[in-house]
Formats: sequence, C-alpha cells, structure tokens
Amino acid sequence: MTATLPLLPESGMNRIVARRGGTPVTTREFLGDVLSLAERLPRSRHVLNLCKDRYWFAATLFACIAGDRLSVLPSTLTPEIVGDFRQTFPDLVCLGDQAGTDHELPYVAVQSRDGASASADVAIPQIPAEQTVMLVYTSGSTGDPKEKAKTFGQMHRCIGAEAKRLWEAAGGPCAVLGTVPFQHMYGLESTIFLPLLGGGLLSSRLPFFPADVACALAEIPEPRLLVTTPFHLRKLLDAEISYPPIALIVSATAPLSMSLAADAEARLGATVLEIYGSTETGQVATRRPTRSEMWEAYEGIELSLDHGAALARGGHLLTPEMLGDVIELDSPTRFRLLGRHSDMVNVAGKRSSLAYLNHVLAGIPGLRDGAFCIPDNHPERDVTRLAAFIVAPGLRSRDIQSALLHKLDPVFLPRPIVFLDALPRDGNGKISAAAMADLIAKHLP
Repeated sequence: MTATLPLLPESGMNRIVARRGGTPVTTREFLGDVLSLAERLPRSRHVLNLCKDRYWFAATLFACIAGDRLSVLPSTLTPEIVGDFRQTFPDLVCLGDQAGTDHELPYVAVQSRDGASASADVAIPQIPAEQTVMLVYTSGSTGDPKEKAKTFGQMHRCIGAEAKRLWEAAGGPCAVLGTVPFQHMYGLESTIFLPLLGGGLLSSRLPFFPADVACALAEIPEPRLLVTTPFHLRKLLDAEISYPPIALIVSATAPLSMSLAADAEARLGATVLEIYGSTETGQVATRRPTRSEMWEAYEGIELSLDHGAALARGGHLLTPEMLGDVIELDSPTRFRLLGRHSDMVNVAGKRSSLAYLNHVLAGIPGLRDGAFCIPDNHPERDVTRLAAFIVAPGLRSRDIQSALLHKLDPVFLPRPIVFLDALPRDGNGKISAAAMADLIAKHLP
C-alpha cells in the first residue's frame, strides 16, 4: 500500500497558520481556499504558478498538490525560458493572482475565498508520499538552469528536519517572514513549506526595504523568524532603524561573513544560522557562524567523499546526491565548506575558490558589496589574474588591496578593481552567470 501524508498538520482547524497582511487565517480558512482552488484547476497536468502574493502562491501550490497537478517553478521567466516550457510541456497553463499575464500561455486568475470548502467537517486530504509535486530549477548562477523533481514525501521529511533544527534554535515554532523570493528552493522551503508543514505561521508579506521589513515583522506575533540573505541582512543593519524582537535569523544563497553574523546578533538580539543546501539536494545542514565554521548535517543526512567528490545520502534524499561544493569532512555529519567545484581557480599554481575569496572580500569594513571574477574565462580555471567588482563608497583600490593582503596570498589580489554603484543581484542575492558575463564584457574588455 502506498504511504500517504496529510496535506497539512492535523493540529486543529482553528489554529492560526498564516497572516494575509494583518489578517489572521486559520487552518480551516486556508484549507478552504486550497480545496476551492483545487476544484477549479484546469485539466492540464503542468501548472506555472505566477502568484505574486506569498499567501496565494502557497494556496495555489497546495491546491495543485491536492489536485495531483505538477507545479513548474523556474528560476526566472524570460521569454526564452517560457518558450522552452511551451515546447517541453504542451499542456502548460498559468495560475496567478493578477488580472492577466504577458506570457502567451493559457491563464487562469486565482479568485478570492468563496467559503465553499471551509465547512466545519472538511477533511485534510491525504497525499501519496511518492507523488511528484514540483519541478524546480537551479538559479543559473553557475550556468544554465537545471531541472529537479521533488516529491511530497521528500518535502515533508526535509521540512521536518529543518523545523527541528530551527525551532530548537528559536525556542519554539515561529511566525516566518522572508525577504527572499518564494518561487525558488530556499524561499519555498523556509517561507512556505516550513511554516505550513512545520507548525509555524506564514506571512504573505515580501518586504524589501528595511522600513517595510520592520512593519512586516510588527504584523506577526513572537517568536519571529526572519529568512533572508547576506545582502539583505547588511541593508537591514545599514539602515540603523529599530526592528521588533526577532528570535532567529536564517541566511543562505551566498557566504555569510562571521563579522556580519556577529553584527546582526549583537544589534538585533537574534541568533543567526546559515543554511547549506542546493536545488538538487534541498537543505542538508546549518551552522552558527559566530560559534563555528563547521556545518552540522540535518538528522538522517550523512556525507562521504568519493575520489574527491562529496556525496550526501539519507534523510529526505531518495538517492545519493553529489554536492556541487568541495568539502572537508570532520565526520559523516560535520564538514567544512571549501568552495564550489565550478568556483575553483588556479592562479600561478595556487588554488582557491571564488566563494572563499568573496567571503574574505565581504569582511572588509566599509565594503557594501563585492564579487571576484575571472576576466579571461578559461574552462580549466587556470587563470593569470582575477578582478573584482566593488560597491564601497569612501574606499579606494589600495584600501581593498591592503585589506585583502592580510587574508590572501598576493596572487589572488584582484587587478583591476572596478567600482560600481550596485551589483546586479537577483532576489536571492545571487549574480547569475549571464549577469557576470555582461559585467565583464562591459567593464573588462
């Protein structure tokens, strides 16, 4: 018999599971929206979720799970990618909370709650654990986006491990606010599945500016969890405004410097955890940068090395998954992160990784943003020089070089350094490979 899992935790229909702005939503009301939407889903198997409001995105996603539809969740929606999807999934339809869409695909507007499925005796659907519920795609920060299928059982196990780790650090289940896009893996796991499957509370808000983050935090009850990135976290601290109490901050998508983590813990009074994972694996480990550089794997996850390649297995992983990073194992559940395979560079016979170099760069006082690059890209990563794009008003090239010289071998010092007003980061704080290539072509001909 196929194992099944409840679509939502069976913790009482009157429990508050979300807030739409300042309005609380019970399990019964959310389930009513989900089942009402499920009844109106088109017959198409493949669905492109275009909802811009986190609440309606979540309701549509869970409606697709309840209706055995497959949510296609790309990292971006350029005309080229949408065109490819039309060829790959001829039955693809769009669901969204807007009046319409610019994409030439069948479109169904998500409607507000009609109460049809919110009766007192509504039952929580049971979902086969092996049911594939999503196709997610890598961000493209290291090349072309790649597809990965996810089952409901995988998501349940992953979120169970994440909830256990995060709630322990926060002192209990939290109301969750995210500054990150919820269409991509980190945001999906931590701002949608974590509150809904892990016993927390979902916020519909997607704030960007620090003042908006403060207002959105004030709308949700304590204890509060803030899901963010190093880029956003630095912006929050630079604003020098007051925020409501935060129990826990989690960061991912880019290296988090110890200095930034320490600054955040001191000024916001919150524990800061960094999450390690990928689209392919989902989340597999966390660390507290102010306490240790070692990563601790989630319960059930073990890591091993096979001819230098790192493998993760167990837990929510259906099969062993190769990591895209170079790691140093302390034990099967503890490791040190050395950098991505695609980031490894060899300069004058000495090896390092762009991730590590960017980590050192981020720790320079007065530097708001920065990224190393390889001006003359070479497939073997044997390079003669590195360069860097910097956002640092008030600093000069020699200030950057001097600060780096205390931490890096001189062969890794960037030459030249290009100062910019901002770097082209996406909502996850990443710079895509295409965006970096454009910067190099424009500034380093």
